[in-house]
Amino acid sequence: MEYLAVLLRGILLGIAIAAPVGPIGLLCIRRTLQGGVLTGFATGLGAAVADGIFGAIAAFGVQAMTDWLAGHQTTFRLVGGTVMLLIAARAFTAEPHPREITRDIRTMLGGFAVGLGLTLTNPITIFAFVAIFAGFGLGGELASDYEAAVLVLGVFLGSALWFLTLSGSVAMMRHMISDGVFRRINQTAAVLLACFGIYALYSAVLGFAGPASAMN
Repeated sequence: MEYLAVLLRGILLGIAIAAPVGPIGLLCIRRTLQGGVLTGFATGLGAAVADGIFGAIAAFGVQAMTDWLAGHQTTFRLVGGTVMLLIAARAFTAEPHPREITRDIRTMLGGFAVGLGLTLTNPITIFAFVAIFAGFGLGGELASDYEAAVLVLGVFLGSALWFLTLSGSVAMMRHMISDGVFRRINQTAAVLLACFGIYALYSAVLGFAGPASAMN
C-alpha cells in the first residue's frame, strides 16, 4: 500500500507537469488531427519519457546533472526555439487532411523524437520538478531508491496518461472538422508554437531565465 500511494502521487505529479498547454500539447493536438490518435500520442509519449528522465533527476537528487542542465540553458533554448520555429513554419503551410489518416512507423517515430527532444531541450522542466518535489517533501528525502523509482514510474505514467487522454479526445472530434476549420486550427497552432520558439530564442539571447513554459 505504501508503494501504491507513492505511485499514485507520482501519477498526479506527472499529470500536473504535462497538463498546462505548451508546445508539446499543441503538437500533440495537431498531429492527432493529421494522423489520428496513435500519431498524436507518439509525440506526447516522447514528452512523457523526457518527463520521466527529469523526474528521476529530481527524485534521486542528482545535483551534478541539475547543475549541468542549468549551465547549458542558453544552448538548449537556442536549439529548442529553432526547432519550434521550423515546425511552426511547416505546419502553417500544411494542407488540411482531417479525414485522411496517414499513419506509419516513421511518422510516429518522428513524432516521438520531436516530443522527446523538445522537452529535453527545455531544462526549466527539471526545476519545476525540483520545486514540486520539494514542496511535497519528496526528492532526495525519499526513504529508499525503490520509492524514488516508483515515484518516477508514476510521473511517466501520469504524463503519458494525460497525452493519451488529450490525443484521444481530439481524435473523437477530428471527423467533425471541415477542411477550412482544420486549416485555421493548424495555422493558429503554428502561430502559438512560433511564439514559444521566439520566446525561447529571446530568453536565450538575453540570458533571461523568466517564466518560460516549464510544462509541456
